[in-house]
Amino acid sequence: MELRHLRYFHAVAEELSFSKAARRLHIAQPALSRAVQELEAELGSLLLDRSRRVMRLTPGGEVLLREAGVLFERLDETVRKVRRAAAGAEGELRLGYIGPPTRAFLGGLLKAFHERYPRVNIVLEERTPERVWEMVSKGRLSVGLTRPVLAHEALGLQSLLLCQEPLCAAVPADHRLAERKTIPWGELAEEPIVILARREGAGSHDTILAACAGAGFTPHLVHTPSVIGTILRYVEAGTGIGIVPESVTPESDTVRLIPLVPRETLPVVMVWSREGDDPAVTAFRGIVEEWLSSR
Repeated sequence: MELRHLRYFHAVAEELSFSKAARRLHIAQPALSRAVQELEAELGSLLLDRSRRVMRLTPGGEVLLREAGVLFERLDETVRKVRRAAAGAEGELRLGYIGPPTRAFLGGLLKAFHERYPRVNIVLEERTPERVWEMVSKGRLSVGLTRPVLAHEALGLQSLLLCQEPLCAAVPADHRLAERKTIPWGELAEEPIVILARREGAGSHDTILAACAGAGFTPHLVHTPSVIGTILRYVEAGTGIGIVPESVTPESDTVRLIPLVPRETLPVVMVWSREGDDPAVTAFRGIVEEWLSSR
């Protein structure tokens, strides 16, 4: 059964006139009549009672008119969904992110995206930087908000710089440096230092070591935990000074966060696959680019 035949019948059944239906469909009346006859032959049932002066639907024709109407409504909605999906207005966006560094702006981006594309389902997953890159590269995430990692070039993802986050010293409140407005890197030379393990944040780890080397010393690393929040626990315990991004907020007044000088920063980037053209990702990138241009 051809969809065209159903559409022709539907028009005739609504108009109860071949001439009016032909004008509505912009086709010749004989072609329309022939199409309806072919449909009746295929179904093995008359659909239109033509024996009277006023055309009527047969019981079978009434059923087909009703069911064809439902079919066309669903078909039209399917077409609209396909077009919305192609425009990024339908579907799913799986977004991986790292926590504190995105806290200041992620909520606003998601709100703007949801307001513009309310039919796109957003799935959020908080992961480590390395895990975000890996999951985007394998197609398990649509897009990631993360930091660069050592293997980023090998993973072959597209990236966009979102911001640069300064590094700070996390100092116990009773430490001699706690009242400083800034702390030169060189003043950490004799201090026990706590930083994130390299396997969990190679970019930040290497940036910190390079900054210390630039200040003329090799840091005395007493702890290298795998979770950045643990750095603050060590600082609270008085076992050392932590070096963390400024987005890492102490949970108590026993720790002070003080900017380090000269200023060293860690980038936050958006990453997505080079392969394919996911409309939801394209739409989200548009929201992000608008945000960047308005800053």
